[in-house]
Amino acid sequence: MSKDYAALPRTQIRYMNRAVEDDAWIKAFLHKMPNGVLATAHDGQPFALNNLFVYVETDNAIYMHTAQVGRTRANIEAAEQVCFTVSRIGRFLPYRKPVDFDVEYESVVVFGQASLVEDLAEKERVMWMLLGKYAPHLKRGVDFDPIPMEDLKRTSVYRIKIEEWSAKRNEAEPDFPGAYTYQIDEE
Repeated sequence: MSKDYAALPRTQIRYMNRAVEDDAWIKAFLHKMPNGVLATAHDGQPFALNNLFVYVETDNAIYMHTAQVGRTRANIEAAEQVCFTVSRIGRFLPYRKPVDFDVEYESVVVFGQASLVEDLAEKERVMWMLLGKYAPHLKRGVDFDPIPMEDLKRTSVYRIKIEEWSAKRNEAEPDFPGAYTYQIDEE
């Protein structure tokens, strides 16, 4: 008889040998990854949306922004419970038996409550953190003008207060026979 996976804790990893329980590793992974997927639901309809984000340890939160109106804002206003995930894929690991075919990966799943950041000073702080993450070579006041108040007012900034997380990874030996990296045709 199989397990009732729906009854298990939401952070339980199925293959425990792939679970990462090192909070320092999870935090470092969240800091370095470039994008994540926000999962929301509205009236039973799930939505998964790609977002740039910044993880702020001192706030125990993930921040992101969108336009003032749209699906993300509507869904979060309807239901604050969200899931956010970041991942990285590595090499593909072929096996003689197709069912054993595998892949290297790392991932973190965050569960929490999302809320709209209303305070303009906090919105500005988050926007500068996002710019600092994605354009660290550019300097405020040199390469960037101050953020105009009207731009802050027309931007939605969200805080995901982290309730819990889980992480997992699968790594193979460097000399794994036949391991290869997936190549995307750029035509």
